Amino acid sequence: MIRFVVVRIFQALPVILAVITATFFLIRMAPGGPFDSEKAVMPEVKAALEAQYKLDRPILDQYFSYLADLGEGDFGPSFKYPGRSVNELIAAGMPVTAELGFYALIFAVIVGGLSGVIASLHPNTWCDHLPMTFAMIGICVPSFLLGPSLMLLFGVHLDWFPVSGWGDIPGDKVLPSITLGAAYAAYVSRLSRAGMLEVLSQDYIRTARAKGLSEWRVITQHALRGGLMPLVAFLGPAFAGLLSGSFVVETIFQVPGLGRFYVQAAFNRDYTMILGTTIFLSTLIVIFNLMSDVLAAWMNPRLRSELFNYD
Repeated sequence: MIRFVVVRIFQALPVILAVITATFFLIRMAPGGPFDSEKAVMPEVKAALEAQYKLDRPILDQYFSYLADLGEGDFGPSFKYPGRSVNELIAAGMPVTAELGFYALIFAVIVGGLSGVIASLHPNTWCDHLPMTFAMIGICVPSFLLGPSLMLLFGVHLDWFPVSGWGDIPGDKVLPSITLGAAYAAYVSRLSRAGMLEVLSQDYIRTARAKGLSEWRVITQHALRGGLMPLVAFLGPAFAGLLSGSFVVETIFQVPGLGRFYVQAAFNRDYTMILGTTIFLSTLIVIFNLMSDVLAAWMNPRLRSELFNYD
């Protein structure tokens, strides 16, 4: 198992390096610069700022200098927030983004998992067709359309929940979490249904039923563990996707998370903030993918024995 983890880590390093390289050069190719604005800046002032942030050096020198700083865990200073580093901005926004992603994941697992399991137990009935119809709608409707729709219905017309903010008014975390988790709940529902249907057709399930076990014990003690394996493998990438995909939802509901800094950095061409956030989220995606693979391998006895024999 240890060797498996180490191999996966070394396989991920070139991916992260490729993300760093692509992001670094792509943002340099974008028109304009971090010190370009509607109000003209004196050439002497602009030259001094570029020298301060090493932007007057050749592009390759900037790249290798950034890699050296990155090796020390330094994402560099923000161009648009004087006196604050990218590390500080990520540390300020990440807890809110992580909390939003966690609530969205809980919503997706509970709603999607339950609907998928129920659909698998009653195939080709309304208990199957209805959840799968909503799952398809959840996949097709983007968050920038679902969010304002929920705000209009539950926040304006029904006045059940606040339409903006985070942690200031009771209930202000409900709509952002549902908006962010709706699409993932749809994927979880379809994965759970497919996994359960496959397991329920296996011989050991028929054997358990033939021995006289109640349907409840067959489902809870035998079918769920194998049927939800695809869901376990999906949870790691899903949580990473929730973190990286929360920027639109944070903008819609005015959530003070990492997405606020990232969107502003994109508009302001804050090179270091864009790079730091992209690298940070890419690393999280790699870590959560690794964790989900290890957990899925641990839950699968056959794969677990192969990995231990491989060690």
